[in-house]
Amino acid sequence: MKIFSQAPCRVDLAGATLDIWPLYLFHEGAVTVNFAVDRYTSASIEPRPGSRITIRSIDLDRECSYASLGDLLKETKHALPLAAEIIRFFRPASGFHLETGSEAPAGAGICGSSALIIAATSAFNRWLGCGYSLEKLREISQNIEARVIRVPTGCQDYYPAMYGGVSAIELDCSGVHHSHIAVDPEDLERRVVLAYTGAPRNSGINNWEVTKAHIDGSRAVHRNFAAITAIAIAMRKAIERADWNEAARLLREEWTHRRRNAPGISTPLIDRLATSTRRAGAVAAKVCGAGGGGCVLFLIEPEARTRVEKAIEAEGATVLPIRVARRGVRVQVKSAALARAAS
Repeated sequence: MKIFSQAPCRVDLAGATLDIWPLYLFHEGAVTVNFAVDRYTSASIEPRPGSRITIRSIDLDRECSYASLGDLLKETKHALPLAAEIIRFFRPASGFHLETGSEAPAGAGICGSSALIIAATSAFNRWLGCGYSLEKLREISQNIEARVIRVPTGCQDYYPAMYGGVSAIELDCSGVHHSHIAVDPEDLERRVVLAYTGAPRNSGINNWEVTKAHIDGSRAVHRNFAAITAIAIAMRKAIERADWNEAARLLREEWTHRRRNAPGISTPLIDRLATSTRRAGAVAAKVCGAGGGGCVLFLIEPEARTRVEKAIEAEGATVLPIRVARRGVRVQVKSAALARAAS
């Protein structure tokens, strides 16, 4: 038997960082808006006789092995800490081989790690018959990631991996609520360009610094997040109406407030990209995730795509072709013989 799971990454449009508890409790109507993209993460589990556990990361080109689960649990440092922490949670009674992969560049800001955890926990959930709901897997995945990066994590990153499409994640005292936004995905695809700067960043640390400033009572950070909340609420409405002029205005405004919260969110290359693509026909730009590198999203007029992409490449960044991923995580179970034949 072989269990294979695949989950898409995401691009955020507005409201990021508000999804970290307890920030959203201080901003009425907090919401984040994002969409799943067809850059996928994957996890495959092949159960094996005995107790030996082997793990391979395709994108990191890294492998490790343990004689047993007990040996894995004794280790304090792991070559693949994310996979090890997932295994620590599920604790399978028998041996297996786990292989993971991600089409997202490292530190890109499009949530490759969060999507990968959803893919892996979904695969283990199916293999072991744990019976966790998808929403419970989100909670488990979020807690596992926090243990690995050692700072609080937000919830929005998991929902595109879970459900695909374009999403609004509402946040209030009653909890976290996911809603699909009814928008023509092909219309959205015509209007976005994603670029990778080649410089990874650590979103957990960047977000934690801003979160601490908010909790410590920074009035400036509180004001900026109040503005970001209003922008995210308006962005949801603009996307629902397919009002792209308003969406572009809001994207520019959100980027301005984020730079006030954390000046290090931008880099000289990101600033050059914003300037050169604007001249080429982009109508708005913002860094994905917490910034400091990673990916940059550009909202464009459809006829300007070729010019914008050439401007991005001229600055030394890489255009990442994307489409809206219509579906979230998928899990398949098949015999090992069929899996080997297919490969």
